Amino acid sequence: MSKADILWPMGAMALLTFCVLGLIPIRRIGAALRREITPEDFRYGESARVSGYVSIPNRAMMNLLELPVLFYVICLMSYVTGSVGSVMLYAAWLYVALRILHTAIYLTWNNVLHRLIAFAASNVVLIAMWVLFFVGLGSV
Repeated sequence: MSKADILWPMGAMALLTFCVLGLIPIRRIGAALRREITPEDFRYGESARVSGYVSIPNRAMMNLLELPVLFYVICLMSYVTGSVGSVMLYAAWLYVALRILHTAIYLTWNNVLHRLIAFAASNVVLIAMWVLFFVGLGSV
């Protein structure tokens, strides 16, 4: 295993983020073509006329720009310090898998409890990554 292996889950998170980013205009343009919304509906965010089907990708995108920032930071810290071990790498992939699951739930059946479980589990993994990193630093 190479310390550079930690870059792959980071790339996967970035790919997920770009896929959701691409879904936003697809849903908005589709709704505009069906005359469900107009550009005015987005002047100050999203008006009440914007359906959940159209607004949810944007909300999912916001989720991917919040706590995952701490994921990128801990991965980079592990890379820079050369402290990427198998546990950290597996945790990183587990985090990505849980964020993919969270996003898939959000964009499809959007069951709040299912979404919460995936979100909470991903946050536990993220916290564990930070703890693992600092516990590992203490043993160096």
